[in-house]
Amino acid sequence: MTSGPLNFEQALETSQDLLDQWSSGALPPGEFTRAIAELVATEPGARGFFVNYLTDGPENQNPELVLPALRQAPEVIVPLLVKNLAMSRAMAVIHRRQGDANQAAQSDRVCWRSQALLEALRLPLVSTHLQALFESATSGQGSYQDFLDRWGYDQGQRECIAHVCTRVLGHLSAS
Repeated sequence: MTSGPLNFEQALETSQDLLDQWSSGALPPGEFTRAIAELVATEPGARGFFVNYLTDGPENQNPELVLPALRQAPEVIVPLLVKNLAMSRAMAVIHRRQGDANQAAQSDRVCWRSQALLEALRLPLVSTHLQALFESATSGQGSYQDFLDRWGYDQGQRECIAHVCTRVLGHLSAS
């Protein structure tokens, strides 16, 4: 890692390097977890990490090594993961409307990976943010309304976002 916080572009590069080193076995587990914790401590670092980890990361996501790192920065991690969940679900809707099954499947993958991390984190903040996103998606008001408006999500996309929030909240309360 470099000294000082990384910008988004640096975080993209750093996270890809870390994932490549982990996949090749060149980075011991403890170092991988420590490096991820350092990277995700800032929003640009976390954003860069999630772009790589959720979209192109290895099939074996090694959540047991990532989760301890993510739990060290819940105020940064949880809102970003919730937004990734929403954005990927909304993009899957668009791709399906356009008949692009491949892109829809990639968006579904990001959604599933985001959901899996949110459920595995087991932090009260997860439910708080998911409930807030659900409220904004269903009522047109609330703390996530600016986010939904900024991306121009239509009623169908908002319904799918509300549905995925309900599904994840259900999984969290069932376990």
